[in-house]
Amino acid sequence: MATTTAHATTAPSESRTAALRPLAIDVAVPLATYYVAHSALGLGLVASLALGSAVPAVRTAAALLRERRVNGLALLMLLVNTVGIALSAVAGDPRLMLAKDGATTGVIGVSVMVSALVGRPLMTAGLRPFIVKGRTDRAAAWDRLATGDARFARRERLFSLIWGGALLAECVAKVVGAYTVPVETMVWLGTVLLLAAIGLGVLAGNAVAGRMAEQVIAEAE
Repeated sequence: MATTTAHATTAPSESRTAALRPLAIDVAVPLATYYVAHSALGLGLVASLALGSAVPAVRTAAALLRERRVNGLALLMLLVNTVGIALSAVAGDPRLMLAKDGATTGVIGVSVMVSALVGRPLMTAGLRPFIVKGRTDRAAAWDRLATGDARFARRERLFSLIWGGALLAECVAKVVGAYTVPVETMVWLGTVLLLAAIGLGVLAGNAVAGRMAEQVIAEAE
């Protein structure tokens, strides 16, 4: 009984970490690297995008080598940055550049939402390890729930839909702002919008991730 209580007590904290970690590693860190390099340090667009691609490139390669699978979210971020580098030659207008920054998170958001709608939610790759915690009983419980529990499967998809929706909303706000707000204001407001989107994803995603963690823990007992 003591073990059961301890597991139930740790579920909320585990879900809070799980809800943020995938986006922090695969999306927020690359985006933050790009913004710091480009806006704060004054590096060129190509160099900033290249630096922002470092983390997803390493994580994609590590997943292929170590686990023989593709980290979908990291690969998506890597592809988005690569396209950004390719398009940088034609993006001379500062407002277009600001809009392109918003489009980056928009592409990620749409991709995450589509993956959930087709039943292969991208966020699962990051969420599952932080709920399972490397335990075989929890891993087996997750697999049973994912294939045999409709409520768990809906929550798994909903978690990705929440994050995808938050990033897509950030994209729309940033693109609209790029052409309606003074450029000087939008430079710092863009970062605020990104942080707000991540905060919204954390708050809304926590509730779903927490319920999923509780289901996994209960199933594993």
